[in-house]
Amino acid sequence: MKKKSFVFVLLLILVLSTALAACGEKKDSGSDGDKKEKEKVLVFGRGADSVKLDPAAVTDGESLNVTKNIFETLINFGEQNTDLVPGLASKWETSKNGLEYTFELQKGVKFQDGTDFNAEAVVKNFERWMNGNAEKFPYFQSMFGGFKGDKNAVIKEVKADGEDKVIITLNYPQAPFLKNLAMTPFAIASPTALEKEGKNFEKKPVGTGPFTFVEWKRNDSITLKKNEDYWQKGLPKLDKVIFRSIPDNSARLNALTSGEIDLADGINPSDAKMIEDNPNLQLFKRPSLNVGYLGLTVTRKPFDDKKVRQAVNYAIDKQAIVDTFYEGQADVAKNPMPPVIKGFNDSVEDYKYDPEKAKKLLAESDYKGETIELWAMPVPRPYMPDGQKIAEAIQKNLEDVGMKSKIVNYEWGTYLDKASKGEADAFLLGWTGDNGDADNFLYTLLDEDNIGSNNYTFFKNAETHKLLKEAQKEVDEEKRAKLYEKAQEIIHEEAPWVAIAYSTPLLAGKKEITGFKAHPTGSDRFDTIDFK
Repeated sequence: MKKKSFVFVLLLILVLSTALAACGEKKDSGSDGDKKEKEKVLVFGRGADSVKLDPAAVTDGESLNVTKNIFETLINFGEQNTDLVPGLASKWETSKNGLEYTFELQKGVKFQDGTDFNAEAVVKNFERWMNGNAEKFPYFQSMFGGFKGDKNAVIKEVKADGEDKVIITLNYPQAPFLKNLAMTPFAIASPTALEKEGKNFEKKPVGTGPFTFVEWKRNDSITLKKNEDYWQKGLPKLDKVIFRSIPDNSARLNALTSGEIDLADGINPSDAKMIEDNPNLQLFKRPSLNVGYLGLTVTRKPFDDKKVRQAVNYAIDKQAIVDTFYEGQADVAKNPMPPVIKGFNDSVEDYKYDPEKAKKLLAESDYKGETIELWAMPVPRPYMPDGQKIAEAIQKNLEDVGMKSKIVNYEWGTYLDKASKGEADAFLLGWTGDNGDADNFLYTLLDEDNIGSNNYTFFKNAETHKLLKEAQKEVDEEKRAKLYEKAQEIIHEEAPWVAIAYSTPLLAGKKEITGFKAHPTGSDRFDTIDFK
């Protein structure tokens, strides 16, 4: 009897233990656990944090790459080109005189706060931009000539015609107008959220895009989640996107190979072969639409002297820089825009590396041997994989011709802000094209209208200004190209830049990533990404 009782108790303990164990497993991998397992999360490693998440208020790629997935524009670009395709506008028409554009809007679209996207919402966004200023909305200044009341303002009036139609009237024709509208900064924000949040909107963005904002940990991560009510059916395929800031290129690649992140930009050209040979990774090449350059602020000594600027152009061994730091993933630049853009002037003869010529020009100039500040970018960018090392190479080139320099560093947001105000002597920077048009390089970066916004060198020239404004109004593409070619000749002679490289930016990701298309503008949509 005792023996049977003992066996029974033993069996009872065993059964209870098994049951308890089963309960424990259910807690760890029950419905919540299953949901977590099935959740598709993409962790994207990038070189720097965003500055703001209000697309109209920024010019930096790290901000725009995030906002591209929260907001949408009236017109989109193609998957990997700058051809125009429908966005929040399903179609559009242009009047014969080029002064009136009519947009038919998508129906049934809602902002992420549940409010309706309609013609009135579009009008309110344009009114916000048009009543701003260059400090608030630098891209609007650059792309549309100015704000309401400005003599150069392109846009005269924006009005709603019913719920689903918007009519935009211009003061004068602008050839790249539709391409400008497709740029990420001109995405449509929720008017309700803009009014509710005020200045805080840049930290709490609300658009119509495939992902909604969740959280921002400064200098660490930005988290977005799937917009469950997104108007394009079947998208996005991911449940969550996390943008991780990892400034060092090697550290970012290590995070990818160790599985901490799934996709990374700013890949060193020297690492391309290793990635291609890794069976767990894949290499992505962004179509080239950029230029990396050394800007020379023409309002500061010694660069107020054209001979000094030309001397610096002769002093820098651009081929050595491209060979050393881009390793076959770039071409030496000679103009302020890449050769893939119509209007590129290939007949311009580049400044050759010629230290003796540089010394001669310096001797003829007003340069007195003062030490200049050479600003080095603190983050890797598609057009410049390692700003610090490139600055060091330039420093040595300048020293060889008798110009001493001190390398200066700032945090990325501070760097851009101070450079835009003309506080740098010489600074490394670059530009990834926003719309594939020459206007987006030459006018945006080097016209007097954009001093204080995107023209960081403060360069101004009456003849180039006339050419660039004429090119904006010219609808004949061949005539436009000739105007841009002439402007490049003058810019080359005046030398406000040392154009360094046209690069092919590299990204890398896990092998199981599908549906990712790296866009030439640098602003990537993640709504089609999936894991196989």
